[in-house]
Amino acid sequence: MFIHRPPPGECPHLSRRVHVELRIPQSGVLDGKLGSVEVEPGKPSSGALARLAALRQHRRGEQRSPHKPLLVLLALGRLAATGTSQLPWSEAEPTLAGLIAEFGPPSRTGRAQSAAYPFTRLRADGVWVLDQDVPMDLVGPLAAGNVSGRFEASVEAELRASPELARAAARDLVLSNFPDTVAPDVLEAVGLDPAMVLNAVDVLPGAAVVPARRRDPAWRSAVLLAWDRQCAFCGYDGQLAAASVGIDAAHVRWFAFDGPDALDNGLALCVLHHKLFDLGALGLNCRLQVLVSAVFTARTEAGRAVYALHGRNLTPRPGTVVPAEAHISWHAREVFKGEPLRA
Repeated sequence: MFIHRPPPGECPHLSRRVHVELRIPQSGVLDGKLGSVEVEPGKPSSGALARLAALRQHRRGEQRSPHKPLLVLLALGRLAATGTSQLPWSEAEPTLAGLIAEFGPPSRTGRAQSAAYPFTRLRADGVWVLDQDVPMDLVGPLAAGNVSGRFEASVEAELRASPELARAAARDLVLSNFPDTVAPDVLEAVGLDPAMVLNAVDVLPGAAVVPARRRDPAWRSAVLLAWDRQCAFCGYDGQLAAASVGIDAAHVRWFAFDGPDALDNGLALCVLHHKLFDLGALGLNCRLQVLVSAVFTARTEAGRAVYALHGRNLTPRPGTVVPAEAHISWHAREVFKGEPLRA
């Protein structure tokens, strides 16, 4: 059976095509060849890419679940570097497990098992196939057969034909799962250029820059004013020509996960402590005490100064709206890594 699926609005003068021949049974196993897909470069069709768009924000209720988006981002990095998204389990397991441990929520799941979940389950989303039919979630069969995964044929063809589309898909995924402080680190870790991805042109079908909610442009100024234009954790208050420099308005509950632009969801933090807070090295308890994760380590005097923050009480000015307990609890569950340092 031969399938020819030109994208909508095909222009006759665009003659170069990408031709892919793959067999895609319903089981999600890539096996031999049966048909073909032809895609015009730079002309994304709505079907295959809508499946990528559906992966924008993976969550279970209020819980973060970035495992599948991280696998897709890793495959996009592979595609950009090698021209194919094919990813053997022997290479995927340590890399994907590391990404999940560094950028995912706190978890007691073993590293190999945490990588096996998205590697096998992404098949159900219609964007990923394996070259062997293996059970969901099991590490043993993946390792025994050195199973390989890759994007489904039509998805890979469209992404290869349009680098702009691949960059837009990567940007959409990273911004819907991570805050601005962390997104560049995620992209670098999967082998993508943060500058190129984060400045990608909107070409994803039906997509706007994520998140769809609009930020309140006055929120940053209101948060900095409430906290007297100084870091709530360390007190840094640098200014340059009367303007605060190196001070951010940080969401306690991430904006991408329904965190409101409200004073009870904001802290003024220096850029260092903002990043450590978003990575889960720093946290906050409901008594408004700073927590330092026992996972965080440092050797130099400057790095070890972070330890001194542990147990420090926030000292807002009278009348300052402090972070709400619900937002603090969300950060503790979904972002803070491991256990706090012992007092």
